Amino acid sequence: MIKSSARGLAPQTYDPGMLFAVFILVGIGVIMVYSASSAVALKKFSSDLFFLKKQTIFCFLGILALVIFSHIPYRIYRVFTYPLLFVSFGLLVAVQFDGAGMTAGGSARWLRLGPASFQPSEVARLALIIFLAYSLTKKQEAVKIFSIGFVPHAIVLLVFSVLLMLQPDFGSTVIFAALTWLMMFVGGVPLRHLLAPLAPVIAIFAYLVISKPYRFERLMAFLNPWNDPTDKGYQIIHAMMAFGTGGVWGAGIGKGSQKLFYLPEPHTDFIFAVIGEELGLWGVLLVIGLYSTILWRGIRIANTCTDTFGMLMATGITFALALQVSINMGVCLGMLPTKGLALPFLSYGGTSLVLNMASIGILMNIGARHDQRA
Repeated sequence: MIKSSARGLAPQTYDPGMLFAVFILVGIGVIMVYSASSAVALKKFSSDLFFLKKQTIFCFLGILALVIFSHIPYRIYRVFTYPLLFVSFGLLVAVQFDGAGMTAGGSARWLRLGPASFQPSEVARLALIIFLAYSLTKKQEAVKIFSIGFVPHAIVLLVFSVLLMLQPDFGSTVIFAALTWLMMFVGGVPLRHLLAPLAPVIAIFAYLVISKPYRFERLMAFLNPWNDPTDKGYQIIHAMMAFGTGGVWGAGIGKGSQKLFYLPEPHTDFIFAVIGEELGLWGVLLVIGLYSTILWRGIRIANTCTDTFGMLMATGITFALALQVSINMGVCLGMLPTKGLALPFLSYGGTSLVLNMASIGILMNIGARHDQRA
């Protein structure tokens, strides 16, 4: 650990291992966003640098967010728990209104803010983590009571889920549900309470899949993409082809072919497949190793934190990151049904990058104060 202090300020700690992994991933992301998007940008915007310029700006904003949030004492978020929660609800509602929300790919997931846009679900995920950490900490004495430890948190999750499904954003709904379940488990909610709603949840999940033909078709395509190689299985097949042609050493940066209007969204949802093709197995293993370093440091911070609120926040941030990485990689490798989720620190997109780097800042601040009791 590298410690620094200033007069009148609490000591700050920057985890060099975590910082190194994050910055290397961000650097790889900038390079690969340009490689994956240059052809698309040239065709759509007459400039191959269009997405690169924007991603570079996002990177600077992300670094600024990381530095700022690493210096804000994490306990202060307890005061803003409910304002953040209700603002998140409001933002998710706002995307449904014409003139405010933006629709892309059949989903209204973006909110206009002047000339810019952002995804409220990214803000909502962090707000959910803070709420669960605060609520479970406050209710420690009674967390084993079903009506206190389980029901209020399940209601908040239900509200978020309804708002997300209106977009629709099935992938984020799954992440929010898994995140809530894990944080309640770590926070001391009895396993029997967590398993009690399993049957109706499975029934609702099955209904959501079957009720929308495209979700059911995606599931079938995931099980056997070659049944419909030109439509529902198209993305998975071309992603797997990218990994296959990359081999051990890769085709070389900028020399991949699947990004040339074969692989949909090569600079966002499927950037991992472009990495597999251009950097090969060694590039894939490098990326996995960097993510593993971040997750290991996050778990260590959670395990060593002496404050329940800090421990739960660290757990939530680390697990949320792990879920995003696992789902995105699983989709690209044909191991999971297609979901529109960004790969943290690598995919093009300002909201994801800035919020994830802000979360890393919070995580490092928790690690800096793990020996201070609330």
